[in-house]
Amino acid sequence: MDRGTGRGVPPDGTVAPGRIPLAVVVVDRGGLVTHWSRGARRLFGTAREEAVGRPAVDLLPVSGALPEDDGSAPYEAYAAYDGFGPDLESSLDGRLFYPAAGRARLTAARSGRLDVLWWAYPLVGPGPERLLVLAADADALHHGDDAGPPAAVERIAPGFALHTDFPGAEDLARRLPEILPSMSVGDSARIVAQVLELGYPVLEFSQNDRVPVTPDWGVPRRAERKARQERAAAAARSGEPLPEDAEDEVQDLEYAAVRERLEFLNEVSGRIGTSLDLSRTIVEVSRAVVPRFTDVAGTYLREQVVAGEGFPDGVPDTTTLWHRVALEHTDEPGRWDDVVPVGEAMPFPAHTPFFQCMTSGEPVLVPRISEQMGHMIAAQFEKRDIRPLITGRSMLVVPLKARNVVLGFMILLRHPERVEFNDMDRVTGAELAARAGLVLDNARMYTYQESVAETLQDSMLPHIAPRMASCDIATRYLPGTLLGRVGGDWFDSVKLPGSRTALVVGDVMGHGLNSAAMMGQLRTAVQTMAALDLPPAQLLRNLDDLAQRLGEHYLATCLYAIYDPIAGELEIANAGHIPPVLVRAGDGRSDLLDLPTGAPIGVGGVPFESVRVPVEPGDRLVMCTDGLVEVRGEDIGVGLAALCESAAHPAASMDDACDTIIRTLNTRGGRKDDVALLMARLNGIEPEDVAEWRIGHDPREAGRMRAAVREQLHTWGLASLADTAELLVSELVTNAVRHSHSRPVELRLVRGDTLLCEVEDDDHTLPTLLSAGPLDDAGRGMRVVSTLAREWGTSRTGSGKTVWYELTLPRRRPR
Repeated sequence: MDRGTGRGVPPDGTVAPGRIPLAVVVVDRGGLVTHWSRGARRLFGTAREEAVGRPAVDLLPVSGALPEDDGSAPYEAYAAYDGFGPDLESSLDGRLFYPAAGRARLTAARSGRLDVLWWAYPLVGPGPERLLVLAADADALHHGDDAGPPAAVERIAPGFALHTDFPGAEDLARRLPEILPSMSVGDSARIVAQVLELGYPVLEFSQNDRVPVTPDWGVPRRAERKARQERAAAAARSGEPLPEDAEDEVQDLEYAAVRERLEFLNEVSGRIGTSLDLSRTIVEVSRAVVPRFTDVAGTYLREQVVAGEGFPDGVPDTTTLWHRVALEHTDEPGRWDDVVPVGEAMPFPAHTPFFQCMTSGEPVLVPRISEQMGHMIAAQFEKRDIRPLITGRSMLVVPLKARNVVLGFMILLRHPERVEFNDMDRVTGAELAARAGLVLDNARMYTYQESVAETLQDSMLPHIAPRMASCDIATRYLPGTLLGRVGGDWFDSVKLPGSRTALVVGDVMGHGLNSAAMMGQLRTAVQTMAALDLPPAQLLRNLDDLAQRLGEHYLATCLYAIYDPIAGELEIANAGHIPPVLVRAGDGRSDLLDLPTGAPIGVGGVPFESVRVPVEPGDRLVMCTDGLVEVRGEDIGVGLAALCESAAHPAASMDDACDTIIRTLNTRGGRKDDVALLMARLNGIEPEDVAEWRIGHDPREAGRMRAAVREQLHTWGLASLADTAELLVSELVTNAVRHSHSRPVELRLVRGDTLLCEVEDDDHTLPTLLSAGPLDDAGRGMRVVSTLAREWGTSRTGSGKTVWYELTLPRRRPR
């Protein structure tokens, strides 16, 4: 149908799409108007400001359904059709559950009595919109042409048809979002999809002729706005009077265009920056502009930004590498992937618009990429011909800046058939890039700070060997999810004399760098005091005193255990920490060890108590921080019970056992704190792998011990170590006999992963390495030990000291 003429059937008999002025009204679930188009203002005479928020039934009062009082044929023919569905009033009252159309006589406030055709669509979805109403002036359709409608047209009735019946459905899908400028792209797209699914609006002019309705009112396209503005400007320059209502229309168009840009920027701002993850932010920025603002968006960032490092140094130049980090487009899939793959890094020469953008920090607009410019740009891509992808397109290059530093830029391209970028697009693109640059910089700074914090955390956590003396160890650390990923949880193991191992787990209260720094101080202190072979209770006492000196706000919990594989026992002390779990190898039972709780480190003035727990070879000790078992709103006993159950689960290895615990407890939900987990399998040492002797104060005892050690090593099948072990035993026994007081000297050999030799006496003075001169009589013994032993050391005991060394066992020959 021609625009506003009422001709529904062209002279050649074909059905043409009908372009008619439409009033568009959206009603929410409360029956209030949420959208009132300019077409609705013209049809019903009520301004948008007066309509939005008012009940729809007040603005669209139904005075009665047709037929008309005069009984004319078109209205009588329509009366039966109107009876198939609810009338407009019942639709507005919320009783519409399927699309309906009709014709009604309305009484408008300023326009008098109107003959209105209407289509109503029920809306579903997350938004407040419940009903979409399209309306048109039937009088204008019927009497729009002086010649009147063709004789064949006996009725004008609204109806529906599946969108597949008419190609005009695509035009409606494009135009309806423009008629709903106050809605977001997502909301208008949802409404369009429902309209097309429920039925395409049509006009019926006879029993067999239907014309699809496409809107001819609302916010015109950019080209139409520009043409109308130019005509108005030309009329103003020539002094001719503006057409009727033209000035108001131009103002409306300009207002709508500006509002459209602002709403677009507001929507983009809401879609980007939802995460501080740099990779996700890059994708959000690229997808926010395609396809509404551009058809292709390529994002390039400097190498330091991609790596999450500090600000790039200096102004970009022709040697600066730019990483292509994202590419979004509306072309067919794969068209761009091989030519401009994501992840590629490349420089840009000075004569390109990209270099101009990155050095000036201002957008660069290329209305159309010429053949010459396309060839110049394509030269950067070596053997890949990019010219078919870019030539003839409109291009806008916008910088991504933060604090006057160019972090990267975006290349925006539009299809040749789409209207080219203009100055308003340049301003919009610059504002878009400024917001995107700020979001990217926030993500970069967060990534950088997180990297620094994690580096600090990793540097403070020990790298524990999977096998210590007579025990296997596996550990896990999980960063927190609240207030940053850095916390104060730690674990550690320290090798002690006598094949013993110290196991420790601690948790500094709080999060952040301060907690991580305090954790580093406490862990260092524990290692130092453990090397002095302090009993667990005494070590925690000293650690508490240290925390008091560091500051009154330093609080931490700690669990410290010493495993003695020869005695087959654990000695444990607790400072306010959750108890460990002991899994028995014999029956697989797991139990929380009943320990005195103690007060946290830093409270001060509180005694600590050690407990000895007998263990068997193969038992497993599980120590963790409360972040693994504690969930907000849940009793910690539930988590401890889950820890016991998961720790007892059979596993092929220690790593698998740790993974089982993490997987079971970490999926309970609600975890915020970081987690430290240490599991030790207590292997023990068999009695036949230990040999002990008590030595008197006679210097001749050194010779007897050399012979005893040689004989024992032959018994163990370690004859290859006899010469070295004999020499070192002679040095240690001689020194011990010389410096001991009243208590007998003790010598012990232990065959484990290494050959361990320990000599204990009652002298508290620790031997040290000395630089002996050619004429000195002493000072060479410990240097010999240091040279020949795999490892050696000294430690004080309650009654004196212990000096020890280790030798590497020979490899077993394969049978």
